[in-house]
Amino acid sequence: MLLKTSAGTRQNPVEWSRMIVGRPAEIRFQHPASGRKPAKNNIIVIQRIQTVFLLLVLPVNIGFYFTPMFSHAMLDPSGWLSNGLIAALLFSMALSVYAVFLFGDRLNQMRWVKRAMFFQLIAIGMNIGIFFTVGRLGMNLLTEMFSVGLLVLALVFQYLALHYIDKDEKLVKSMDRIR
Repeated sequence: MLLKTSAGTRQNPVEWSRMIVGRPAEIRFQHPASGRKPAKNNIIVIQRIQTVFLLLVLPVNIGFYFTPMFSHAMLDPSGWLSNGLIAALLFSMALSVYAVFLFGDRLNQMRWVKRAMFFQLIAIGMNIGIFFTVGRLGMNLLTEMFSVGLLVLALVFQYLALHYIDKDEKLVKSMDRIR
């Protein structure tokens, strides 16, 4: 069923419902006389804020690799601390990116974001341990505090993504109740 709008174009109401529930959908208009669809634009549009938050985890965690705390972690003679920190950050980044592509199944996406947050917490814990072994607290450790703040910022981004995924899920459930 196609609807006619005031501009004379026709539109499928199913496409409108896809936009309401937060799924990325593309609305295409047909010319009323010819029935042909216009050429598709090659513009990528991110329609969900949680995607932005999950993708912001990448540059923040990558930025951590260029901080003094990461250099202190690399000085570990046994190597388990540096390897654990690198693995936790890589798992956190990989799971965050993987969760971006699970937009169709919000409950599963929430589970994967929680797993990414778990690995981010492990990285924060290891980083705080390194922070307290570096030296006494004071202004001389300002850049090290900034390093810990980067990891906490990535955790905040993951939490915000989780919050907005949950908000979308509640919106979809409320729309199902209305039907």
